[in-house]
Amino acid sequence: MKNLEFPPTPNSGGVRGKEARVHPHFSGSPRIGGGGGFLLLLLLASMFLAAWVGQGGLTPRETWNALRHGPYGQDNLDAILWSLRLPEIVMASLVGASLAAAGVAFQALLRNDLADPYIIGVSAGASVGTEAVLITQGAAYLAGLAVPLAAFTSAAAAMLIVYTLARRGGRVAVASLLLAGVVISSFLGGVSTLLLLLGPPQDTQFILGRLMGTFQSASEPISVHLTSEAWQPFQKSGVLLLFLLAGLFLLLLEARAMNLFALGEEAAQQLGVETERFKVVLIITGSLLTAATVAFAGIIGFVGLMSPHIARRLAGTPDHRAVLPLAALCGAVLMVWADTIARSIFSDGRELPVGVVTAFLGAPFFIYLLRRQQK
Repeated sequence: MKNLEFPPTPNSGGVRGKEARVHPHFSGSPRIGGGGGFLLLLLLASMFLAAWVGQGGLTPRETWNALRHGPYGQDNLDAILWSLRLPEIVMASLVGASLAAAGVAFQALLRNDLADPYIIGVSAGASVGTEAVLITQGAAYLAGLAVPLAAFTSAAAAMLIVYTLARRGGRVAVASLLLAGVVISSFLGGVSTLLLLLGPPQDTQFILGRLMGTFQSASEPISVHLTSEAWQPFQKSGVLLLFLLAGLFLLLLEARAMNLFALGEEAAQQLGVETERFKVVLIITGSLLTAATVAFAGIIGFVGLMSPHIARRLAGTPDHRAVLPLAALCGAVLMVWADTIARSIFSDGRELPVGVVTAFLGAPFFIYLLRRQQK
């Protein structure tokens, strides 16, 4: 989002409830009904379309019948849908929503609409933690949560380093942010390469495939003891859903503070925002959401960049109380379509990495935003 430079409201110091007098866009309750309803219907329609499009020969009627039969259906088509395709679609929607919410958090924190988990190095940080656990065969530890926890730790560390390097005189400049993100991403890319060389050669191809952005492993259960056999393909999606709900809850609690922080750090402090606590919450939450997606689906770029912008256009306001839920829905729709394209483009059974699809969409979008900021 563009930096908003408004003078502080007179006599506003220390009163959190007076943010409505700062800027008219933030006054009253946000209205997300129309845009939210449209995006929710679009998401459901996209998920249904994704369920029958692809390499399986399912027709719309067969897809609908399989959905009605549920995971306990006995037909082969039921097994194809509930054991393979639907877990992939559900995970794609959750990953898209998580990356979009992380994008909202980082753009609010840095007061910069070019911020994105992929661009500023958080995804690269999460990949190092993920790779370290996979190489050491530690994925089964901590009830299957070792990978996301390691990814979260390394992602938060990367975000803190980038933020510290880019911050000068109480502000984060665009050029400093991008340069710091490129430097840290390049360094962490070298660390990832070193880890691959030090790890077992037979695991290299598997780890590279996991980190390139794919949902092919979505149906692999974390533990056969966690759920019944019919629901085991959705175990990873269940864990990812918990991360997403926790992240959205924390960000929604900070939505008003994000609105005030857009006015500048000093103005936010005068209006009652505990800025240091606020920054820590956003760093941890954004890193948590990013780490969960990298741990289960690999590195997927630009979703966290595009979704908040689309959401702001739909909401007609920069108010984060409206932007955050709309961005999550936008990210889910975008990722479902990216996954559908990735697994449908080849006719010989191969799947294109989802990160390739989002890169073709996101790179021109990023260039457009960068040129617009330079004007």
